[in-house]
Amino acid sequence: MTTLAAARPLALDPDRLLPVDPGTREIARRLYASVAHLPIISPHGHVPPVWLADDVPFTDPTSLLISPDHYVFRLLHAQGVALEDLGVAGRALDAAGSRRAFGLLAEHWKAFRGTPSRFWMDSVLADVFGVTERLAPETADGIYDHIAETITRPDFRPRALMDRFGIEVLATTDDPADDLHHHRVLRDDASFAPRVVPTFRPDRYLEPGRAGFPDLMGDLARASRIDTDTYAGYIAALEERRRFFKDNGAVSSDHSHADVETLVLDVADAARIYDAALRGVVSPGDATAFRRHMLVEMARMATEDGLVMTLHPGVHRNHHTPTFEAFGADTGHDIPTTVEFTKGLQPLLDRFGSADGFQLVLFTLDETVFSREIAPLAGFYPSVFAGAPWWFLDAPEAVRRYRGAVTETAGFYRTSGFIDDTRAFLSIPARHDMSRRLDSAYLAQLVAEHRLDEDEALETAVDLVTTIPRKAFKL
Repeated sequence: MTTLAAARPLALDPDRLLPVDPGTREIARRLYASVAHLPIISPHGHVPPVWLADDVPFTDPTSLLISPDHYVFRLLHAQGVALEDLGVAGRALDAAGSRRAFGLLAEHWKAFRGTPSRFWMDSVLADVFGVTERLAPETADGIYDHIAETITRPDFRPRALMDRFGIEVLATTDDPADDLHHHRVLRDDASFAPRVVPTFRPDRYLEPGRAGFPDLMGDLARASRIDTDTYAGYIAALEERRRFFKDNGAVSSDHSHADVETLVLDVADAARIYDAALRGVVSPGDATAFRRHMLVEMARMATEDGLVMTLHPGVHRNHHTPTFEAFGADTGHDIPTTVEFTKGLQPLLDRFGSADGFQLVLFTLDETVFSREIAPLAGFYPSVFAGAPWWFLDAPEAVRRYRGAVTETAGFYRTSGFIDDTRAFLSIPARHDMSRRLDSAYLAQLVAEHRLDEDEALETAVDLVTTIPRKAFKL
């Protein structure tokens, strides 16, 4: 890589995110050293399984580091950069366009100061690619060329990087009608050691007010080979697809709706609403009631098939209509909203909160509910786990606040372990490293305050990245 005289060095401080106080920092260093190189368990994410099944070579720096990472391109968009210039939503860029997009990232790099994206990207550049210069307009071309050359090497193919990163378990997010072919390829390949599991994501199939719902029911019928013309058939088809997913390695289902209010409809009423949805005449109120009823049905199914149920509500999807119309969903303009758990989940938890084998992990984009609702729920119900800071909250200050808010009521062992929830494959180790550093710092503070002995802190630090996520997700 060409080094320019004007370039500033990129050097990662070994004590980044550790406490400032020297004595507490020494404790944190010891704790962090015990977990820094442990395998990564990633029970929720969005890496396409085809990348690993076909060991697809990465093509260029932009499509690898910018185009799939909504943390990056949404903040660039806020600086006035057009999404089409970043290759978002599959907008193909030629070689010149890819280089230009990387230059736009460098041009606006100061906009990322203090953000977790800056922390992760610096870690990727330095630790994964060996870049020694700070990203800037004058270094962008040299860094781009270095990355472009590096990703042509066999040791930078996805499978090789899985091994290098120490990823033991990686979950993907999958449509209920998916045939899971790529997961079977990976499962049946004796030369591939990591465990890659699908996740059952049925949101679209539980919302009868959604446009195209009758067509989705056709997809569900074809995939399950069960007639979905009736509510009974619909329920049977969902049960069959969940069994199929579990048979192909799934450990959880994932749900994201506007809220987590739950209710129970009688069968006749549910059937009436479902029939109206198939005819395209369902009312908004009935559609919402049906979706809330189906969350309870998902919990009921979970008690029977053993899939862990995860909820992450409270986001206004596709907030900017012109962007949605031009680029589609998941293109950076989802915005968090407030959410309520305690009253909303009571009908579900009345039925299944103490059911044998049922596990419910609660995530939120509204951190005000961590201490008020999620931690108390996890601190009583044997089924409930407090999910890690998630999407918009997976940042240093929010992680620190989460530990303080949740631990006092639920402790460490009713939490989920860290969730990277990312489409940016190369940032997975950086994200988990951030969490391990922050948890080591939190535990070190407890030791320094004589609230915890160091041997207990050491055991807890290890459990947070091993036994705790394995228990929460039945791994």
